[in-house]
Amino acid sequence: MNYLDFEKPIADLVEQLEKVKQVGEKSKVDVSKTTAEIEEKIKQAQAEIYGKLTPWERVQVSRHPDRPYTLAYINSITDNTFLELHGDRTVKDDKAMVGGFGSIDGKTVMFIGQQKGINTKMRQIRNFGMPNPEGYRKALRLMKLAEKFNKPVVTLIDTPGAFPGIEAEERGQGEAIARNLLEMSQLKVPVICIVIGEGASGGALGIAIGDKVLMLENTWYSVISPESCSSILWRNWSNKERAAEALKLTPMDMLGNKLIDGIIPEPLGGAHTNHEEIFKTVKAEIIKHITTLEKLDPKERVNQRIEKFCAMGVVNEEA
Repeated sequence: MNYLDFEKPIADLVEQLEKVKQVGEKSKVDVSKTTAEIEEKIKQAQAEIYGKLTPWERVQVSRHPDRPYTLAYINSITDNTFLELHGDRTVKDDKAMVGGFGSIDGKTVMFIGQQKGINTKMRQIRNFGMPNPEGYRKALRLMKLAEKFNKPVVTLIDTPGAFPGIEAEERGQGEAIARNLLEMSQLKVPVICIVIGEGASGGALGIAIGDKVLMLENTWYSVISPESCSSILWRNWSNKERAAEALKLTPMDMLGNKLIDGIIPEPLGGAHTNHEEIFKTVKAEIIKHITTLEKLDPKERVNQRIEKFCAMGVVNEEA
Protein backbone atom coordinates (compact mmCIF):
# COMPACT_ATOMS: atom_id res chain seq x y z
CA MET A 1 0.00 0.00 0.00
CA ASN A 2 1.27 3.45 -0.93
CA TYR A 3 0.68 6.39 1.40
CA LEU A 4 0.48 10.11 0.72
CA ASP A 5 2.42 12.60 2.85
CA PHE A 6 -0.58 13.60 4.93
CA GLU A 7 -1.40 9.91 5.54
CA LYS A 8 1.80 9.36 7.57
CA PRO A 9 -0.08 8.82 10.89
CA ILE A 10 -2.08 6.06 9.17
CA ALA A 11 1.06 4.55 7.66
CA ASP A 12 2.77 4.48 11.05
CA LEU A 13 -0.18 2.66 12.63
CA VAL A 14 -0.37 0.14 9.78
CA GLU A 15 3.34 -0.57 10.17
CA GLN A 16 2.83 -1.02 13.89
CA LEU A 17 -0.07 -3.42 13.23
CA GLU A 18 2.02 -5.53 10.85
CA LYS A 19 4.84 -5.81 13.38
CA VAL A 20 2.43 -6.95 16.10
CA LYS A 21 0.98 -9.59 13.78
CA GLN A 22 4.47 -10.82 12.91
CA VAL A 23 5.37 -11.10 16.59
CA GLY A 24 2.18 -13.04 17.22
CA GLU A 25 2.88 -15.47 14.38
CA LYS A 26 6.49 -16.10 15.45
CA SER A 27 5.87 -16.42 19.18
CA LYS A 28 2.43 -18.10 18.91
CA VAL A 29 1.10 -15.49 21.36
CA ASP A 30 -2.48 -14.22 21.21
CA VAL A 31 -2.25 -10.61 20.04
CA SER A 32 -5.87 -10.25 18.97
CA LYS A 33 -6.64 -7.62 21.63
CA THR A 34 -3.65 -5.51 20.63
CA THR A 35 -4.40 -5.78 16.92
CA ALA A 36 -8.04 -4.84 17.51
CA GLU A 37 -6.93 -1.71 19.40
CA ILE A 38 -4.52 -0.68 16.63
CA GLU A 39 -7.15 -1.34 13.94
CA GLU A 40 -9.54 0.93 15.82
CA LYS A 41 -6.84 3.62 15.99
CA ILE A 42 -6.33 3.28 12.23
CA LYS A 43 -10.05 3.85 11.63
CA GLN A 44 -10.01 6.86 13.94
CA ALA A 45 -6.97 8.30 12.16
CA GLN A 46 -8.60 7.76 8.75
CA ALA A 47 -11.82 9.41 9.92
CA GLU A 48 -9.94 12.39 11.34
CA ILE A 49 -7.65 12.91 8.33
CA TYR A 50 -10.26 12.29 5.62
CA GLY A 51 -12.86 14.31 7.49
CA LYS A 52 -10.95 17.54 6.92
CA LEU A 53 -9.14 17.16 3.60
CA THR A 54 -8.08 20.37 1.88
CA PRO A 55 -8.88 20.74 -1.84
CA TRP A 56 -5.23 20.03 -2.72
CA GLU A 57 -5.19 16.91 -0.55
CA ARG A 58 -8.34 15.71 -2.29
CA VAL A 59 -6.60 16.21 -5.63
CA GLN A 60 -3.74 14.05 -4.35
CA VAL A 61 -6.17 11.31 -3.29
CA SER A 62 -7.78 11.34 -6.75
CA ARG A 63 -4.33 10.51 -8.17
CA HIS A 64 -3.47 7.85 -5.61
CA PRO A 65 -1.52 5.05 -7.37
CA ASP A 66 -3.62 2.36 -5.65
CA ARG A 67 -6.91 3.90 -6.78
CA PRO A 68 -8.92 1.70 -9.21
CA TYR A 69 -9.10 2.81 -12.83
CA THR A 70 -11.85 2.58 -15.44
CA LEU A 71 -11.31 -1.01 -16.60
CA ALA A 72 -11.19 -2.23 -13.00
CA TYR A 73 -14.63 -0.69 -12.41
CA ILE A 74 -16.06 -2.08 -15.64
CA ASN A 75 -14.71 -5.61 -15.10
CA SER A 76 -16.02 -5.68 -11.53
CA ILE A 77 -19.40 -4.07 -12.20
CA THR A 78 -20.33 -6.16 -15.24
CA ASP A 79 -21.35 -9.81 -15.11
CA ASN A 80 -18.13 -11.05 -16.79
CA THR A 81 -19.62 -9.92 -20.09
CA PHE A 82 -17.64 -6.81 -21.04
CA LEU A 83 -16.88 -6.74 -24.76
CA GLU A 84 -14.39 -3.98 -25.56
CA LEU A 85 -14.81 -2.29 -28.93
CA HIS A 86 -11.96 -0.58 -30.76
CA GLY A 87 -11.21 2.15 -33.27
CA ASP A 88 -12.81 5.36 -34.51
CA ARG A 89 -13.09 4.05 -38.10
CA THR A 90 -10.97 7.02 -39.26
CA VAL A 91 -7.47 7.11 -37.78
CA LYS A 92 -6.73 4.40 -35.20
CA ASP A 93 -7.67 2.90 -31.85
CA ASP A 94 -6.84 5.31 -29.01
CA LYS A 95 -5.69 3.24 -26.02
CA ALA A 96 -6.39 6.13 -23.62
CA MET A 97 -10.13 5.81 -24.30
CA VAL A 98 -11.81 2.45 -23.72
CA GLY A 99 -15.37 1.36 -24.28
CA GLY A 100 -17.74 -1.45 -25.05
CA PHE A 101 -20.90 -3.28 -24.09
CA GLY A 102 -21.28 -4.94 -20.71
CA SER A 103 -24.13 -6.43 -18.71
CA ILE A 104 -25.23 -5.32 -15.23
CA ASP A 105 -27.72 -7.68 -13.63
CA GLY A 106 -28.83 -8.75 -17.09
CA LYS A 107 -29.14 -5.21 -18.47
CA THR A 108 -26.82 -4.28 -21.36
CA VAL A 109 -24.96 -0.99 -20.93
CA MET A 110 -22.39 0.86 -23.05
CA PHE A 111 -19.38 1.75 -20.90
CA ILE A 112 -16.89 4.41 -21.98
CA GLY A 113 -13.99 5.94 -20.07
CA GLN A 114 -10.36 7.02 -19.92
CA GLN A 115 -7.81 4.42 -18.83
CA LYS A 116 -4.51 5.61 -17.31
CA GLY A 117 -2.65 2.30 -17.07
CA ILE A 118 -1.69 0.31 -13.98
CA ASN A 119 2.11 0.41 -14.36
CA THR A 120 4.78 2.44 -16.14
CA LYS A 121 4.63 0.47 -19.38
CA MET A 122 0.84 0.51 -19.54
CA ARG A 123 0.74 4.22 -18.69
CA GLN A 124 2.89 4.91 -21.73
CA ILE A 125 0.66 2.74 -23.91
CA ARG A 126 -2.45 4.45 -22.49
CA ASN A 127 -0.81 7.88 -22.88
CA PHE A 128 -1.43 8.47 -19.15
CA GLY A 129 -5.17 8.63 -19.79
CA MET A 130 -4.92 11.62 -22.16
CA PRO A 131 -7.03 10.89 -25.28
CA ASN A 132 -6.28 12.10 -28.79
CA PRO A 133 -9.08 13.22 -31.16
CA GLU A 134 -9.58 9.63 -32.31
CA GLY A 135 -10.32 8.70 -28.70
CA TYR A 136 -13.23 11.13 -28.55
CA ARG A 137 -14.41 10.05 -31.99
CA LYS A 138 -14.31 6.42 -30.85
CA ALA A 139 -16.34 7.39 -27.78
CA LEU A 140 -18.92 9.13 -29.97
CA ARG A 141 -19.10 6.14 -32.31
CA LEU A 142 -19.84 3.88 -29.36
CA MET A 143 -22.46 6.27 -27.99
CA LYS A 144 -24.22 6.29 -31.34
CA LEU A 145 -24.05 2.51 -31.41
CA ALA A 146 -25.67 2.39 -27.99
CA GLU A 147 -28.39 4.77 -29.18
CA LYS A 148 -29.01 2.57 -32.23
CA PHE A 149 -29.71 -0.44 -30.01
CA ASN A 150 -31.45 1.63 -27.30
CA LYS A 151 -28.88 0.88 -24.58
CA PRO A 152 -27.95 3.32 -21.77
CA VAL A 153 -24.51 4.91 -21.73
CA VAL A 154 -22.25 5.12 -18.65
CA THR A 155 -19.04 7.13 -18.84
CA LEU A 156 -16.24 6.90 -16.27
CA ILE A 157 -14.04 10.00 -16.18
CA ASP A 158 -10.41 9.94 -15.05
CA THR A 159 -8.03 12.09 -17.07
CA PRO A 160 -5.43 14.83 -16.53
CA GLY A 161 -6.80 16.32 -19.75
CA ALA A 162 -6.99 15.75 -23.49
CA PHE A 163 -3.58 15.19 -25.10
CA PRO A 164 -2.09 18.66 -25.84
CA GLY A 165 0.37 17.57 -28.56
CA ILE A 166 0.70 19.30 -31.92
CA GLU A 167 -0.45 16.16 -33.76
CA ALA A 168 -3.65 16.09 -31.69
CA GLU A 169 -4.42 19.68 -32.63
CA GLU A 170 -3.64 18.89 -36.28
CA ARG A 171 -6.23 16.11 -36.23
CA GLY A 172 -8.88 18.37 -34.67
CA GLN A 173 -8.80 17.89 -30.90
CA GLY A 174 -11.06 20.87 -30.20
CA GLU A 175 -13.57 19.92 -32.88
CA ALA A 176 -13.73 16.32 -31.66
CA ILE A 177 -14.53 17.40 -28.10
CA ALA A 178 -17.02 20.04 -29.25
CA ARG A 179 -18.77 17.47 -31.44
CA ASN A 180 -19.14 15.16 -28.45
CA LEU A 181 -20.71 17.96 -26.39
CA LEU A 182 -23.29 18.56 -29.11
CA GLU A 183 -24.06 14.90 -29.78
CA MET A 184 -24.17 13.82 -26.13
CA SER A 185 -26.68 16.53 -25.32
CA GLN A 186 -29.05 14.99 -27.88
CA LEU A 187 -28.58 11.25 -27.26
CA LYS A 188 -31.98 9.60 -26.92
CA VAL A 189 -30.79 7.01 -24.38
CA PRO A 190 -30.03 7.55 -20.67
CA VAL A 191 -26.52 8.93 -20.08
CA ILE A 192 -24.79 8.69 -16.69
CA CYS A 193 -21.36 10.28 -16.18
CA ILE A 194 -19.19 9.52 -13.14
CA VAL A 195 -15.91 11.21 -12.23
CA ILE A 196 -13.86 8.41 -10.62
CA GLY A 197 -10.54 10.27 -10.40
CA GLU A 198 -9.32 13.38 -12.18
CA GLY A 199 -11.72 15.46 -14.21
CA ALA A 200 -9.57 17.95 -16.07
CA SER A 201 -10.81 20.44 -18.61
CA GLY A 202 -12.22 19.45 -22.01
CA GLY A 203 -10.53 16.09 -21.63
CA ALA A 204 -13.16 15.22 -19.05
CA LEU A 205 -16.02 17.27 -20.45
CA GLY A 206 -15.78 15.48 -23.80
CA ILE A 207 -17.53 12.45 -22.27
CA ALA A 208 -19.37 14.20 -19.42
CA ILE A 209 -22.62 15.56 -20.85
CA GLY A 210 -25.26 13.39 -19.23
CA ASP A 211 -28.63 13.17 -17.54
CA LYS A 212 -26.80 12.52 -14.26
CA VAL A 213 -23.26 13.75 -13.61
CA LEU A 214 -21.83 12.29 -10.41
CA MET A 215 -18.48 12.55 -8.62
CA LEU A 216 -16.82 10.17 -6.22
CA GLU A 217 -16.12 11.78 -2.86
CA ASN A 218 -12.36 12.21 -3.37
CA THR A 219 -12.18 13.46 -6.95
CA TRP A 220 -11.92 16.83 -8.68
CA TYR A 221 -13.47 18.45 -11.74
CA SER A 222 -12.22 21.73 -13.17
CA VAL A 223 -11.28 23.64 -16.29
CA ILE A 224 -7.60 23.37 -15.32
CA SER A 225 -5.40 21.47 -12.86
CA PRO A 226 -4.08 23.30 -9.77
CA GLU A 227 -0.49 22.99 -11.02
CA SER A 228 -1.28 24.46 -14.44
CA CYS A 229 -3.33 27.23 -12.87
CA SER A 230 -0.43 28.07 -10.54
CA SER A 231 2.06 28.08 -13.42
CA ILE A 232 -0.10 30.54 -15.37
CA LEU A 233 -0.86 32.93 -12.51
CA TRP A 234 2.38 32.72 -10.51
CA ARG A 235 4.84 31.28 -13.08
CA ASN A 236 5.57 28.27 -10.85
CA TRP A 237 3.87 25.31 -9.16
CA SER A 238 4.50 26.46 -5.60
CA ASN A 239 1.00 27.97 -5.29
CA LYS A 240 -0.87 24.83 -6.35
CA GLU A 241 -2.56 24.55 -2.93
CA ARG A 242 -3.83 28.11 -3.24
CA ALA A 243 -4.98 27.45 -6.79
CA ALA A 244 -6.84 24.29 -5.74
CA GLU A 245 -8.73 26.29 -3.13
CA ALA A 246 -9.63 29.07 -5.57
CA LEU A 247 -10.75 26.75 -8.37
CA LYS A 248 -13.61 25.28 -6.26
CA LEU A 249 -12.96 21.88 -7.82
CA THR A 250 -14.08 19.50 -5.06
CA PRO A 251 -17.34 17.51 -5.27
CA MET A 252 -18.86 19.62 -2.50
CA ASP A 253 -18.05 22.84 -4.38
CA MET A 254 -19.36 21.43 -7.65
CA LEU A 255 -22.60 20.25 -6.07
CA GLY A 256 -23.04 23.59 -4.27
CA ASN A 257 -22.70 25.40 -7.60
CA LYS A 258 -25.21 22.99 -9.21
CA LEU A 259 -22.65 21.73 -11.73
CA ILE A 260 -23.12 18.06 -10.80
CA ASP A 261 -26.09 16.01 -9.64
CA GLY A 262 -24.64 14.05 -6.75
CA ILE A 263 -21.67 12.76 -4.77
CA ILE A 264 -20.90 9.06 -4.38
CA PRO A 265 -19.39 8.28 -0.94
CA GLU A 266 -16.10 6.40 -0.79
CA PRO A 267 -14.93 3.86 1.80
CA LEU A 268 -13.25 5.26 4.89
CA GLY A 269 -9.73 6.25 3.83
CA GLY A 270 -10.57 6.59 0.14
CA ALA A 271 -11.51 4.27 -2.74
CA HIS A 272 -7.96 2.90 -2.86
CA THR A 273 -8.38 1.25 0.55
CA ASN A 274 -11.33 -0.95 -0.41
CA HIS A 275 -11.87 -1.63 -4.10
CA GLU A 276 -14.71 -4.09 -3.66
CA GLU A 277 -16.76 -1.67 -1.58
CA ILE A 278 -16.46 1.20 -4.05
CA PHE A 279 -17.29 -1.14 -6.95
CA LYS A 280 -20.51 -2.17 -5.18
CA THR A 281 -21.41 1.43 -4.40
CA VAL A 282 -20.87 2.63 -7.97
CA LYS A 283 -22.80 -0.33 -9.38
CA ALA A 284 -25.76 0.43 -7.11
CA GLU A 285 -25.71 4.10 -8.20
CA ILE A 286 -25.66 3.14 -11.88
CA ILE A 287 -28.57 0.71 -11.53
CA LYS A 288 -30.57 3.24 -9.50
CA HIS A 289 -30.21 6.05 -12.01
CA ILE A 290 -30.72 3.90 -15.10
CA THR A 291 -33.94 2.54 -13.62
CA THR A 292 -35.20 6.07 -12.97
CA LEU A 293 -34.10 7.55 -16.30
CA GLU A 294 -35.56 4.75 -18.41
CA LYS A 295 -39.03 5.63 -17.13
CA LEU A 296 -38.84 9.01 -18.87
CA ASP A 297 -39.84 9.61 -22.48
CA PRO A 298 -36.67 10.08 -24.61
CA LYS A 299 -37.75 13.53 -25.75
CA GLU A 300 -38.44 14.63 -22.19
CA ARG A 301 -35.10 13.20 -21.05
CA VAL A 302 -33.19 15.10 -23.76
CA ASN A 303 -35.01 18.35 -22.95
CA GLN A 304 -34.22 18.03 -19.26
CA ARG A 305 -30.56 17.33 -20.05
CA ILE A 306 -30.26 20.40 -22.29
CA GLU A 307 -32.09 22.64 -19.82
CA LYS A 308 -29.81 21.49 -17.00
CA PHE A 309 -26.62 22.45 -18.82
CA CYS A 310 -28.09 25.67 -20.22
CA ALA A 311 -28.94 26.77 -16.66
CA MET A 312 -25.32 26.46 -15.50
CA GLY A 313 -23.64 29.79 -14.91
CA VAL A 314 -26.86 31.76 -15.14
CA VAL A 315 -27.03 34.59 -12.59
CA ASN A 316 -30.13 36.54 -11.62
CA GLU A 317 -29.41 40.03 -10.30
CA GLU A 318 -31.96 41.86 -8.22
CA ALA A 319 -32.42 45.56 -8.85
